Amino acid sequence: MSAFFSILGIGLIATGVGFLALAALGLWRLPDLLSRLHVLTKADTAGLSLIALGAACLTGTRAEILPLMLCVLLIAISGATVGQLIARSVTPRGGRS
Repeated sequence: MSAFFSILGIGLIATGVGFLALAALGLWRLPDLLSRLHVLTKADTAGLSLIALGAACLTGTRAEILPLMLCVLLIAISGATVGQLIARSVTPRGGRS
């Protein structure tokens, strides 16, 4: 593993952790549920993707990269689905509140 991939991996992980920290701040500061939900669904997918990409740069084998990518795919699908279900459950039938 080269020094370039090590530095790139650490940078991607730090950026992903930053995304997740901003999502936590958004959950604390934003006023309503839909705003909080928007921040959370975007930032958890982006943050986890960056962390997994950074971990893939730090590991060297495909056998270790495949589970990381499957986790990212699962979180992306489930996060969007759960966000949609929560948003539909709190909005009235006619549209946005």
